[in-house]
Amino acid sequence: MKKLKNEKEWIKKAISAGTKYGEARGAVEFEATDSANEKLEYIYRLLVHDKVIQPIPEEQVSQKAIKHRLAIWASKLK
Repeated sequence: MKKLKNEKEWIKKAISAGTKYGEARGAVEFEATDSANEKLEYIYRLLVHDKVIQPIPEEQVSQKAIKHRLAIWASKLK
């Protein structure tokens, strides 16, 4: 897995865009106490469910893999 340039920035954008996507869809309301890892995993599962992104094989799912997949997704958003 090759790291993206500015991957941390893309992860922040992915959280922001994923939160907006989930709330606009009416699927989630995040609390201020929710951790970034919880948000990332929920956003990932929601996007996979809606077939917006390709799923990671279940035995390879980890926080690092989820962050990388969402960073790639965020980098392709306009």
